[in-house]
Amino acid sequence: MSQYQLIALDMDGTLLNSKKEISPGCREAIEKALAEGKEVVLSTGRCRPELTEFRKLIPGLRYVNCTSGAMVYDFREQRVIYSNTIDIPVVKEIFRLARKEEAMLHILDEKSIEQTNQLAHIDRYGMGVYKELHARVVEPHDDLYGFYMANPFPVEKINLYHQSMESRTRTKERIQALALPVEMVDAESSSLELTATGVDKGMGLTKLCEALGIPVSASIAVGDADNDLSVLRAAGLAVAMGNALDSVKAISDATVADCDHDGCAEAIYKYLLG
Repeated sequence: MSQYQLIALDMDGTLLNSKKEISPGCREAIEKALAEGKEVVLSTGRCRPELTEFRKLIPGLRYVNCTSGAMVYDFREQRVIYSNTIDIPVVKEIFRLARKEEAMLHILDEKSIEQTNQLAHIDRYGMGVYKELHARVVEPHDDLYGFYMANPFPVEKINLYHQSMESRTRTKERIQALALPVEMVDAESSSLELTATGVDKGMGLTKLCEALGIPVSASIAVGDADNDLSVLRAAGLAVAMGNALDSVKAISDATVADCDHDGCAEAIYKYLLG
């Protein structure tokens, strides 16, 4: 019987295949694990509105470690287990800096919010693969900057989509120069993910395990990208996808098949249920 009680699955590039779908094989593995009393957790940079369709597909998925650890949520009880947001003055400053590079702004919180004209041209920002998702779940605003400045609120996460890696680097340098209290993680080809200082997927997993009374050493994390490094380091067992970055494989205890060949199902059967 496996010593592990919980598995935290990243979504894009991990649980989701290249078509952004959960394969029948992975779905079956998750349902089997849940039926055996194991916890299967979505560990993702996505926000809650972007997870609805997957919970409909697998209703037993109860807990999420979302917006890169800024929100740990119990969908069954509709209860916040843990949250940590970026303060309003910091959000405003990030928005100002983003305008210098004409970066596409994306607020991830209780809602997923973007600017209308940027959403229509999301391909320019290296995010074309997410076009259909954003069209379904995003709340568009004609002037997102003006909307936020007039109606500010703390934010779980901000994604800044740039048109080049060089543009992203300049934004990061400006944020560092101002010593803004945020965590920064590169994502996709030229995106920048921002959360409050100390917030990452690893912290989210730790808070969830504490709430469930599960030692974090009894957890497994599966991922593929730089924003998974913290959760892989926190978990008792770190599993890299076959398509993972070298930086992810370097710190992982094991590697499974890629996201198009049911790597998550392999991790569940071999390590959670094995």
